[in-house]
Amino acid sequence: MTTLSVIVPVRDGERFIADALSSLCRNARRDFEFIVVDDGSVDATGAIAEDFRADLPGLSVLRNPAPVGLADARNTGLSAASGRYVTFMDGDDWLAPGYLARLVEAIDGLGCDFVRADHVQVEGRKRVVHRAPLARRGVVLNPRDAILPANVRTMVDYPYAWAGIYRRSLHDLLHFPGSLHTAEDRPWIWRLHREAASFAVVSLAGVFYRRMVSGSLTRVGDERQLHFFDAFELVFKDLEEEFLPKAVRNFCALLAHHLEIADRFTPQLRARFEERGAEMVRTLPTGLVADVVSRMSVEREATLRALLPDLPPNPHVRPRREREDS
Repeated sequence: MTTLSVIVPVRDGERFIADALSSLCRNARRDFEFIVVDDGSVDATGAIAEDFRADLPGLSVLRNPAPVGLADARNTGLSAASGRYVTFMDGDDWLAPGYLARLVEAIDGLGCDFVRADHVQVEGRKRVVHRAPLARRGVVLNPRDAILPANVRTMVDYPYAWAGIYRRSLHDLLHFPGSLHTAEDRPWIWRLHREAASFAVVSLAGVFYRRMVSGSLTRVGDERQLHFFDAFELVFKDLEEEFLPKAVRNFCALLAHHLEIADRFTPQLRARFEERGAEMVRTLPTGLVADVVSRMSVEREATLRALLPDLPPNPHVRPRREREDS
């Protein structure tokens, strides 16, 4: 029986895929399988992955003739997976030796639906550990209880699919919205926490996550960035009333972030992004939006009020010096 399936979607990743697969070699076990999904690469990604067959037992390489995007590439890997558990890895990241075995040990010992872990953020030679935003470690909890409170960072603000391990028996809860080419992890993490039965967080930081990589969607300012709004439409769809304040805060904070880095957009795309943002905010409860915006940092409040000139002030907001930094 296969214990763990590791799904690695990658497109045009020849710069880093050898590092990623070398780290998997240092994590390999007979009961692990490794599924690389080459998402329509036009560089040497596929050939490099094939070269690892002799060194990485359990490796399979699937190819999409044309790119379908990260969400559907992950879904392709999920469809091919046979493990009792599943985890994900991006093709430009790498893992610490023995990390996967420790993840399996954690979920085996806890017996829950999924386990989230910390990670190491990499920018050049800089390494910073980022902790999953839950202080209780190694304790099985209800995932719904980790969505709130609204005004602090919680587990739905930590959407990275690769920072954890999941029972494959969760089935559809593990699949990503294939219509999205960015922000696909936002509705994914919300649905997982709303509908799964149990989870835990453990103090493992074995994923090394590269940021500021040229060509990554976090740095590309094309029309795919508009999928941010489609992603949050899925978050808000059929959302329970109790979670609405958190989702509005989540959305407004990310909207402000995108507007702060909107110089990557063409003027035409920026105008479309701002128009879509204003339209979506108008579908949300005005008083709740005003409260959320008024509790953000001065800079983010100014950014959002410039986009939403008709947004009323919140008369019940605390003094500015007491506001929480979003």
